[in-house]
Amino acid sequence: MNVQTAIGSGEFQGKRAVVTGAAGGIGRATAAALVRHGARVAIADVDLDAATRTATALGPPTMAVRMDVRERASVESGFAQALAGLGGCDILVANAGVSTMRAALELEDADWDFNFAVNARGVFLTNQVAARHFVQQGAGVIVNTASLAAKVGAPYLAHYSASKFAVLGWTQALARELAPQRIRVNAVCPGFVRTSMQSREIVWEATLRGVTPERVITDYVAQTPLGRLEEPEDVADVIVFLCSNAARFMTGQGVNVTGGIYMT
Repeated sequence: MNVQTAIGSGEFQGKRAVVTGAAGGIGRATAAALVRHGARVAIADVDLDAATRTATALGPPTMAVRMDVRERASVESGFAQALAGLGGCDILVANAGVSTMRAALELEDADWDFNFAVNARGVFLTNQVAARHFVQQGAGVIVNTASLAAKVGAPYLAHYSASKFAVLGWTQALARELAPQRIRVNAVCPGFVRTSMQSREIVWEATLRGVTPERVITDYVAQTPLGRLEEPEDVADVIVFLCSNAARFMTGQGVNVTGGIYMT
């Protein structure tokens, strides 16, 4: 059997991808990496202006669509626009995510509902809409962004951790259901990634712990065996691998990209 075993520069030539939460951070880095490997990409984000700026910066192989992953109608409309603009879809990267921080006993309903609406419901809706299309065409790849907090419950992030644990459970179950249709479903679990979301979390955590933001960063690095904060590109490269033929026999996995913080 002659199979491709490495990711080449044209690995995704002719492939079409939808990346949610792609206006910045991990999503933007993922979209950029897919474009470098030849894919046409729909930059999907709740902020259409930001998505448009990203699509313009990345160039003609990309397009921008507004997608609020909390709302089925918005997901269906955004995906339909992506299908029309790209001429189809072969890959979904469900990356849109949010966080808030609060001690568990101080959590309010709004904290819980917001995190689950984007992180869990958003993955459910985008995966379902894309997978229905993939079943019709007989193939497809889904990669969901989970978190280190999906493997280990994080203080002040109990609600966020719960929503990301849900992402892993959904990923595993969906992978089993869709394997006979030649659709692979995996997840990535990033650690302390240098994004705008992390910048907000550092300030929140510093306040909750009564320390400086610099101390929080120092603690993050101290927990990371590879000795630095993670960059969005560190995650994006693993997502690209999972989307590629090099990962053809992987499904239902929650792949750690944490610099060694979590090794199980």
